[in-house]
Amino acid sequence: MIFEILQVITEEINTFFGGNSISLENIANIDTETDGDTSGVILTLLNMQEEFALKNIANTYINRNEVAYKNPKVNLNLYILFCANNATYIESLKSISKVIQFFQGKRVFTQANSTFEHTSEMQNLKNFKFIIDLYTPSFEELNFIWGTLGGKQYPSVLYKISSIEIERNTLIGKGKLITEINKNVKNK
Repeated sequence: MIFEILQVITEEINTFFGGNSISLENIANIDTETDGDTSGVILTLLNMQEEFALKNIANTYINRNEVAYKNPKVNLNLYILFCANNATYIESLKSISKVIQFFQGKRVFTQANSTFEHTSEMQNLKNFKFIIDLYTPSFEELNFIWGTLGGKQYPSVLYKISSIEIERNTLIGKGKLITEINKNVKNK
């Protein structure tokens, strides 16, 4: 589901840019893998965080007179980094500005308002809804981020994708639906 969501974002922004300016890559490996040939905006998954507020929600389904129990869904927040690696610094700044403009105009992504190519890799993507918000790290956090990514800093912007649901379709148990309560109560 993580790949599919990032691919939807990549395709949507490429449509906005009017070409294939966004690529889904690891920014830490750009210089070593491509010898500096990659230009444009690079989308990198930076971090994942479980949404603790949604962790303890029961995952049960009622079907007629039967109850199916599943493990709770995993709800994730994704932190994604857009880095501009253009030929000039000015072009990189313009590219980052366009990414910010795109997300200013579209923060909520659903199956109905998103267009993407339905390939075999995207078959797991059924109904989805996620919200993207600008995330501003402190200077110290930014230093840690770029230190981890190899030290070379590019013009960039960081976003938080809220509440991606991941669920495996595996039952952990079944039971009968409670339809009545026994009214025979004994007093002691």
